[in-house]
Amino acid sequence: MAHASDIRVAGFDFGRFAALRETLATRFANYRTYRATMNELADLSDRELADLGLARANLRAVAYEAAYGK
Repeated sequence: MAHASDIRVAGFDFGRFAALRETLATRFANYRTYRATMNELADLSDRELADLGLARANLRAVAYEAAYGK
């Protein structure tokens, strides 16, 4: 019985590296937006949050939507 194998070595692809870098940069920027929004909302008093129609229990959801969308 014969057995054949085909081994290929993939070369370095700058396009894939650039895409990975762009993806990581976007994720990090979204995370920073989330953290900044959380910090800003957490600094507000309960009265200020009530004026905005928010409760402390909703802060994570609001920050997530601001950073990542629906």
